[in-house]
Amino acid sequence: MSSQKLDTKGGGMTELVGEHHHKLDAKGRVSMPSAFRKVLPKNLKVTLSPKKECLYVFEPDSFSMWVNSFFESEGGYKPTSSRHVALRRALNARARDVEVDNSGRIGLSADMRAEAGLDKEVVLTGNDDHLEIWNAKRWDEFLNSVDFSDLFSD
Repeated sequence: MSSQKLDTKGGGMTELVGEHHHKLDAKGRVSMPSAFRKVLPKNLKVTLSPKKECLYVFEPDSFSMWVNSFFESEGGYKPTSSRHVALRRALNARARDVEVDNSGRIGLSADMRAEAGLDKEVVLTGNDDHLEIWNAKRWDEFLNSVDFSDLFSD
């Protein structure tokens, strides 16, 4: 349940791991785990996960790399492709800039909380280049659905 800095290709990339249970306050703010606060910048990007199961929180550069990753299988982003332009526009439009406040919290807009089904009890999980904010019950359901035996072949 820790985080560490990795230096890859000369640039800093944060590797986030761990599971942290928190509560949203009355204003929709959540405290960032201290392990995450130590390695993340103050300015972050929050977006709805593609399947609307949780919120993703990225460093700005990691968010851009995530958006671009959707086009890698097609040779990269093509500004002449109306499909690429529409998809990138939609991905960027649903992201929000957030800042970690002096108390180590980030504010989540009401519309994003509603879309991701977040209420009082939430779980923040590290997922390498980003962290995820899940409804606690939905997180438990997800974990119970994972079969770790799939990691091993017969």
